[in-house]
Amino acid sequence: MTEPEKPRRSDQTKSAILAAARDRFAGHGYERTTIRAVAADADIDPSMVMRYFGSKEGLFEAALAIDLHLPDLTAVPPAELPRVLVRHFLDRWEGNPTGDALLVLLRSAVTNDQAAARMRDIFARQVAPALVPALAAAGPGTARRAGLVSAQLLGLALTRYLVRLPAVTALTPDEIEDSYAPAIAAVLGQGQSVG
Repeated sequence: MTEPEKPRRSDQTKSAILAAARDRFAGHGYERTTIRAVAADADIDPSMVMRYFGSKEGLFEAALAIDLHLPDLTAVPPAELPRVLVRHFLDRWEGNPTGDALLVLLRSAVTNDQAAARMRDIFARQVAPALVPALAAAGPGTARRAGLVSAQLLGLALTRYLVRLPAVTALTPDEIEDSYAPAIAAVLGQGQSVG
């Protein structure tokens, strides 16, 4: 019987660097995060960060590799689509809002052009393609509606997890879903037909 392969030390070092980078970028944003600070948090020499990631930009890209893990929305009945979208993002963010790479990126995107471009790319490549087939029956303007839904979901993340607006943080996920789904439905062209 073969023994399971032990993780290589370089993999452990990279993982430690990426975890420290996510925490730093989340807490301090892109501009105030330094290679030295990340290295100190990971308890390694700064040259190791440079060896594995080349630059602060390379580290940022690697730390914020994001897959939204959107479900197959074409299988979702149109009346349930708004609730499915809201619940999907809430479930993702409620698990660990301070360590979620998407929220780290959102925080950084406010002040950094590279982060903003990355955020646009993620939503353009993942949200729009997932929504457009599900909205095909809604007629023209599906790409525009997908963009507006992205804006709504990012606005929710910004106010609940980053700005921590008391009126929004006081709500339970179920209350947010009940209140937010009709707004998403309106943008999707469903009026108030949310189940």
